[in-house]
Amino acid sequence: MDRLGSKPGLEAVAALLERLGSPERRFRSVHVTGTNGKGSTSALIAGILRAAGYSVGLFTSPHLSTWRESIIVDGEKINRDDAAALMGRIRVECEETAKTPGLRHPTQFETLTTAAFQHFAERGVDFAVIEVGMGGRLDATNVISPEVAVITNVSLEHTAWLGDTVLKIAREKSGIIKSGCSVVTATTNDEVYNLLSERSHEEGATLTRVGTDVKYAVQSSSIDGQTLRVDGGLATYSLSTRLLGEYQVVNGATAVAAAEALIRRGFNIPQRAIVEGIRDTTWPGRLEVVQRNPLVLLDGTKDAEAAKALRRSLNNIPRRRLIVVIAISGDKDISAMVREIAGAADHVIATSHRVRSRAADPGIIAEEATKLGKPSEVQPDVASAVRRALEIAEPADAVLVAGSVFLVGEARELWHPREP
Repeated sequence: MDRLGSKPGLEAVAALLERLGSPERRFRSVHVTGTNGKGSTSALIAGILRAAGYSVGLFTSPHLSTWRESIIVDGEKINRDDAAALMGRIRVECEETAKTPGLRHPTQFETLTTAAFQHFAERGVDFAVIEVGMGGRLDATNVISPEVAVITNVSLEHTAWLGDTVLKIAREKSGIIKSGCSVVTATTNDEVYNLLSERSHEEGATLTRVGTDVKYAVQSSSIDGQTLRVDGGLATYSLSTRLLGEYQVVNGATAVAAAEALIRRGFNIPQRAIVEGIRDTTWPGRLEVVQRNPLVLLDGTKDAEAAKALRRSLNNIPRRRLIVVIAISGDKDISAMVREIAGAADHVIATSHRVRSRAADPGIIAEEATKLGKPSEVQPDVASAVRRALEIAEPADAVLVAGSVFLVGEARELWHPREP
């Protein structure tokens, strides 16, 4: 996890925040972890809170084009001048923190987390929705005491850091559960649920399970969005979302459960705000439509579980043929991911994203696709791969750009150029 500069322990980030006056104590928070869906769920919860009239900070990672996308207040990412001034100040405090006996220099992710908390405090947000970077217990974000802790789901990931079984990973993620908070989970694994139930009981926290306590069902799905029904504990909601993919229905229900948990804690969130918040939330790079005729979709498919969910969602994508552009980071289960992403494809184009040190060899990706009987080729970079896909595609076809978030961020800039 070099990108995050992961190092165990919260001492350095806690000391850094203390030097800045403990900004994390100046707003209420919702903390979100999970193996998949935590970014989308965070965005949906933030959308509901904004629709309810609260000023809301949103911290997510990784970004697509610029790190400033990770720090959002009321729908707007931190501007360049504020970002530069804030980071300049924090770098100075990082150096001072490193001089303290027994403390190391804060990592890149710890610095980014601190910048988000400081910006939210300076902007005076009412709520911050905070996505965990990795795990939970020792993640840099785990210095907050949230009103609601959300654990979307748990499967194998980052095993070198979090543990080599699902239950070990679940225990790490359960570290965001704090005394007296409300807990929401959408896990379908009964063993994981039982662990979370035990942890909630130990902390005097209430636990809601999406799929049991809060039920949901898809009513319609098209390339323009989805409608769903959510039977919550407080009300029944007829909802629409622009987010595509069956997994977004689960994320929407999880966001509703989190909103109801906040209502039970005394916060004013009208039913109208839940409907509007779900309806108006967008989340770039997650089965995002960037072009039609031919249809072009982008999806940051982080692991094999996400790839399985993507393949199921492709059943609802209208097309004659499917051309897939794939780049995967080298630390992933390449065979499993290609099997799912390329499994529904008529033609596969393997490439490498700009972060070459993290990218898997596209020749290996193409070889895995060939084993599946899929026509495949290699292109040297993302722009070439996308151009080639569009050359092959006819108006009734679909092009799917899927795999690493670095791939998706780079491809997205072809339709939404990066700010100068």
